[in-house]
Amino acid sequence: MPAVYRDLDQAALDAQYNIRALIPEHVEVLARWAADSAAVRRSTPCQLDVRYGPGRLQTLDVFPAANPVAPLLVFIHGGYWRGLDKSDFSYLAPGFVEAGVTFVAINYDLAPHTPLDDIVSQCQDAVTWIVTNAHTMGGDAGAVYLAGHSAGAHLAAMTMTRHAVQGAVVLSGLYDLEPVRLTPYCNDDLRLDADSARRNSPIYQTPAGRAPLLVAVGGDETNEFIRQSRDFAVAWNAVRAFELPGLNHFTAADALGDVDGGLFGVVLDLIDGRLTVS
Repeated sequence: MPAVYRDLDQAALDAQYNIRALIPEHVEVLARWAADSAAVRRSTPCQLDVRYGPGRLQTLDVFPAANPVAPLLVFIHGGYWRGLDKSDFSYLAPGFVEAGVTFVAINYDLAPHTPLDDIVSQCQDAVTWIVTNAHTMGGDAGAVYLAGHSAGAHLAAMTMTRHAVQGAVVLSGLYDLEPVRLTPYCNDDLRLDADSARRNSPIYQTPAGRAPLLVAVGGDETNEFIRQSRDFAVAWNAVRAFELPGLNHFTAADALGDVDGGLFGVVLDLIDGRLTVS
């Protein structure tokens, strides 16, 4: 079969990006996320389904820190822009809340009913709303940080092209959408053409500010996901780039909230101002 992207034929390209087929245990991981997140919402003070825009899913959840003017970590979930929900990731909040950081998880309307251009705009609008309303959630409007996993990492990066946030951590992201466009498993719902793929590819864009950026990817992810993270870290001059050993595309998300893991401490260093752009 002829190559359709770099040296990959269609079957090889599909295998690189169809991660659910590659990791059948994702079913158990997703069930764990949902159960652990439901337990966190029952046991942790939170404001749920706060509306930031008119779309059906334009809502956010807030897990406030005790500090009345706390830094804010805004998390954007993945799911290939067409699935999952902010409620699946409440389990990431407790470590940050205990460390004095207010954790905010946002939703956005999903493909195929919502074009990717609009999904990007909704996430950017969510951060605008959060900055404007930070005081209502015990947050510091001047200390907004972004985090995202998978498609959420892409959306966090695209949000940085409009907002000069104070820093960001992106996990297992997609930063060049050309191979996504060429993968029917993804693009049957996204319906990207060459132009929309390029304008929504963070690797070809410029951040609005010079905020420190952390780029992480699981060490057990596909070659394409690892390549995307490496290339993006170079393009955007990341202050740190990590490959998380032993973690696949799904379990890499856990590293963000693992208080005993190395990534969590580096994210706190970022929020505390100990990492700066050279």
